[in-house]
Amino acid sequence: MTDQLVAERNWAGNYSYLAPRIVHPESVAELQSLVADAQRVRALGSRHSFNSIADSAGTLTVLDRLEPDIRIDAANMTVTVSGGTRYGTLAAELQRQGFALHNLASLPHISIAGAVATATHGSGDANANLAAAVAGLRMVTADGNLLTARRGDEDFAGMVVGLGALGIVTELTLDIQPSFDVAQNVFENLSWERVLDDFDNVTSSAYSVSLFTDWSGETIGQAWLKRRSSDSVPDVFFGGTPATEARHPLPGVSGSNCTQQLGVPGPWSDRLAHFRMEFTPSQGEELQSEYLVPREHAVEALRTMRRLSDVVTPLLLVGEIRTVAADDLWLSANYGRDGIGLHFTWRQDQPAVEAILPLIESELAPFATRPHWGKLFNADAAAIAPLYPRFADFIALANRLDPSGKFRNDFLDRTVFGS
Repeated sequence: MTDQLVAERNWAGNYSYLAPRIVHPESVAELQSLVADAQRVRALGSRHSFNSIADSAGTLTVLDRLEPDIRIDAANMTVTVSGGTRYGTLAAELQRQGFALHNLASLPHISIAGAVATATHGSGDANANLAAAVAGLRMVTADGNLLTARRGDEDFAGMVVGLGALGIVTELTLDIQPSFDVAQNVFENLSWERVLDDFDNVTSSAYSVSLFTDWSGETIGQAWLKRRSSDSVPDVFFGGTPATEARHPLPGVSGSNCTQQLGVPGPWSDRLAHFRMEFTPSQGEELQSEYLVPREHAVEALRTMRRLSDVVTPLLLVGEIRTVAADDLWLSANYGRDGIGLHFTWRQDQPAVEAILPLIESELAPFATRPHWGKLFNADAAAIAPLYPRFADFIALANRLDPSGKFRNDFLDRTVFGS
């Protein structure tokens, strides 16, 4: 087991981990011993969270030395994989064997356990977030023992989006399906009013639809349509015209590190994410926030954000609007409801960004808006708890599995436990 002092930042460089120690166990047995002996410990994934959710006052453990151990069960249409494996690695192996996941997030570089624990998502009216594919999990609990749970077990729906508060997930079993081809088309300069007047038809026009905007002006900069390759593509899309070369979501940045566009069909594994696995997704010089709004309030929320353009746009690199289907996972931002995600990729000016987050959250509060757990937000446990019907059940589960608070940290104390 490799042991070192922590001198690391997250992917964006805006957060420096405060834990005094980081370890890379080379087996689950080593991890069990580490957890059993620790007073404070948490898992650190691909470092793509923008807040302190992954930090610890004690030890950080990274599962990158554990083999991916990808095991496909074709009879039950599942795959079991180490929690530290990255989605791009899993996607490539599934595609090689003729299988697929239902969706991918924007980045294939993120770890599976970390994405699941924070309810990270892709896009699509009929596509629930990545955690909804979890059919089973195994984690090391506070006493160092292994806990195995499967869909249908008591409290399983509370364990999946666990925020790292319940244990360290070493293995996940995910639903899979037969491989499929996707073609991706980008349209530019859509009419805001046409989109708002017919929002349901906009987002149902493809398997996955992303709208990129800075919230100003009368047009939406880009629409990315990821469609099953057998589906037709329009010549014009709500006033937007087809891009004639590969685009990047950020204005003025080359689209060369983005997934294949221009309607060229190819495997789901090379199209559902926005960025290619073999390229660094961006410079990392950015901050991110995201808020999930119930689908029935989508148009009102979009109009609200447009009214905030004078405040938001100067700090924004780009915003993204996506749709996510409902699930039954207790701390998922789409628990019990279909929703839209309002994503903000900010300039790296954290004091200025944090200064406007209370305003955004206040303006979106009438829509029962839930923040993404792994991104920057202002709300604390008092504001968040009423948004989740099973919030108290999750706290009870955490206290039962981790009575001494071994996996707790300042982030969880502020946003979940309220202390």
